[in-house]
Amino acid sequence: MVVRRVVPNISSDAAQETRAFYGLLGFEEVMDLGWITTLASPSQPAAQVSFMAYDKTAPVVPDMSVEVDDVDAAYAAVRETGAEIVHPLQDEEWGVRRFFVRDPNGRVVNVLGHR
Repeated sequence: MVVRRVVPNISSDAAQETRAFYGLLGFEEVMDLGWITTLASPSQPAAQVSFMAYDKTAPVVPDMSVEVDDVDAAYAAVRETGAEIVHPLQDEEWGVRRFFVRDPNGRVVNVLGHR
């Protein structure tokens, strides 16, 4: 399995202010779905940070997102360990297949792949 990128997710109800602040550090908006906004470095597009007011289909805002090349294999591997699945594996309308799992530190990780 190949990790394509890792993105910290910050729970925030201040999208406009957050966008402006991180803009001062050189980030530019690359996605805005209303409930999640992702900013990226123009020179290093995989360097990203997301801000979420809530998650559209899951019960919690994840602490981080990990994009992998085979989300089904990642799901099978995680389930085999007995780790807590916080949000089941499913296809989302915005073009990703994903699930949430709780890591040993209690952090919720959104594991995804683009369809």
